[in-house]
Amino acid sequence: MVQQELFQVIKPGIQTTFQDMGRTGYQQFGVPVSGAMDRFSLQVANILAGNKRTSPCLEITLVGPTLLAKTTMTIVITGANLSPTCNGEPIAMWKTVRIEEGDELVFGKHQSGVRAYLAVSGGFETPAYFGSSSVDGNSGFGKSLEIEDVIKGYPVMEKTGISVANTLIPIYQKRVKISLIEGPHTDYFTQADRTTFFTEPYKVGANSNRMGYRLEGQAIKPEKVKVWSDGIPFGGVQITSAGEPIILMADRQTTGGYPRIGTVSSTDIPKIAQLIPGGEVSFKRVSVEKAEEDARKQEKFLIRLKQFRQHIERGKKA
Repeated sequence: MVQQELFQVIKPGIQTTFQDMGRTGYQQFGVPVSGAMDRFSLQVANILAGNKRTSPCLEITLVGPTLLAKTTMTIVITGANLSPTCNGEPIAMWKTVRIEEGDELVFGKHQSGVRAYLAVSGGFETPAYFGSSSVDGNSGFGKSLEIEDVIKGYPVMEKTGISVANTLIPIYQKRVKISLIEGPHTDYFTQADRTTFFTEPYKVGANSNRMGYRLEGQAIKPEKVKVWSDGIPFGGVQITSAGEPIILMADRQTTGGYPRIGTVSSTDIPKIAQLIPGGEVSFKRVSVEKAEEDARKQEKFLIRLKQFRQHIERGKKA
């Protein structure tokens, strides 16, 4: 494939970065995993575009960029609905779309969700840090888009109109109920506080970010504050000494010393990632077995979508 200029950045948006599935294998050395906040949307975008599921996409947060197409290409936009348009006309999401050289791709008014994902068939050219293209400015790995940046890649013209059925597209709510696997520090909390945590709703604080979502609501102070620092999983819910829950997200630190009341089920993390500041979250207990079952169902869906995409590609070549 020949590298070409894909886009010139006219406006960068407030936080537009390249993200993939994260840098694995380095957390033991203090290197954050990072990666897409909504891994489901990223993988679907790549599958529809005909890329590897783990390929980097542009993760676009709330106020999106304006991009000038430097060549003709096939794109896919998934995740949050930020009113994407091409030359002023709405673009279908969760679907392969052809745009032409000279077209202006604009992300406008926020409709739902927080983070959109832009994939280009053939993939982007991005620098890699410890085997991942995921930007993590706090760790010095890459940067957000800036005005006049030129985005490069390897455009491949793919069949347009390949899409996810409307009934399968996630609906991003302002109030969500999240499945949580309890532990490992359950015994650090009284039964009354555990009941409160699973009964009372919390609001997403305005200072929430890719590192963590700070929740505002009924405090649940742990009986024990000090724990041995250990590895922090994506979706781990720490409780500070002040009783404040924090859901650790993609750019989380590698270890932590606050007690964890539980971990968000992996299939529910996108609900958190797409929950706007001020949005409401409540928790429900779920067993490890149920969380694993949900993860298998999601994986089967992604595999079937890829197989469907490959079937269409074989038909095009026949």
